[in-house]
Amino acid sequence: MDILQSSINASGNSSIYRPVYYRIHDQEDERKLHALIKNNPDILIYDTIYTQLTELIRLQHPTQRPDASATAILISEHAGKDLKSYGVWVYYPWSKKLVHLLDEEEFVFVRTSRNIYKITPEEIQILRNKKIGIIGLSVGQSIALTLATERTCGELRLADFDEIELSNMNRIKVGVAELGLNKAIVAARQIAELDPFIDVKCFTSGVNAQNINSFFTEDGKLDILVEECDGIDIKILSRIKAKSLGIPVIMDTNDKGMLDVERFDLEPERPIFHGKVPELEAYSEEELTDKLRTLTIPEKIEYLARIIGFENLSPAMLRSVSEMNKTIVGWPQLASAVTLGGAMITDVSRKILLQQFSVSGRFFVDFDELVQEDKNTIK
Repeated sequence: MDILQSSINASGNSSIYRPVYYRIHDQEDERKLHALIKNNPDILIYDTIYTQLTELIRLQHPTQRPDASATAILISEHAGKDLKSYGVWVYYPWSKKLVHLLDEEEFVFVRTSRNIYKITPEEIQILRNKKIGIIGLSVGQSIALTLATERTCGELRLADFDEIELSNMNRIKVGVAELGLNKAIVAARQIAELDPFIDVKCFTSGVNAQNINSFFTEDGKLDILVEECDGIDIKILSRIKAKSLGIPVIMDTNDKGMLDVERFDLEPERPIFHGKVPELEAYSEEELTDKLRTLTIPEKIEYLARIIGFENLSPAMLRSVSEMNKTIVGWPQLASAVTLGGAMITDVSRKILLQQFSVSGRFFVDFDELVQEDKNTIK
């Protein structure tokens, strides 16, 4: 057992989510990389730089289609003969993986090349400078990964105080070795392994009265808030803050494909939650914080009912509400619905950031309504 405990203790800090970069054309970085490898003989090294350069060359010469011999010459002309020092070596401390990659500009160019022209090169550059914050990484994890995969922004701020539990694995894409880790940290690590050049900041205490200003404005104001938290107090307070700063808010309820959009950037006087809880905006921020802190469970459910509208819930979700804390202990959330939410929010976020979508409202992509036997169009 002592040996097992030593292995667990040596497995790394569970709060680490940022990779380390080594550009070994710099002598100091080269020295540090050699020391890292020497002191960590169990590091796993992945070097596919030639394959990445091959793809880069092909993209740079789309009409030529050079053969292997011509490609080798073009790679040598582009990168020189010492490919080991080309690009950047990225080390992931949590998995002890060292990966040789094209550096940021070329990496982004190749990785987003299959987006063109659904997203133009000019739009890709605009999106690289955008910041999106996500509160709540149960539903939000799928959203964060889809945003990152499509590269809809250059910075993500992830906030969640909760840890991965076994029952979360019905909809959160994690491995069993990640049980017990903070949800924001897990999502940040997955993003870093997908694209180490997206700037990710984790708020592992969630968003609260102490850090809400930092979450929204530190190092530049958010361009979009994606709100997916369970707590009614932060659900409300984050909207009040977003409204005061002129930041649009998007929410996926992951039932009946319901998507909320509140364009506080275009409508600064717009009431939160489409005017369904107008009395809450009469309080000061401090008074509202105190009021929300003392809400009882029935009061919280009443607010949720008014905000979401029970008429907008599916029969299965309505039954779940009646069974809460009787036969179930958490809101049902299916992987298919969570994945759909990631797609919807990424699509709308991109359109908002590129000024292609300008309305507030509530929208539904309800598969039970859209996909039915009697709606089959092929006869």
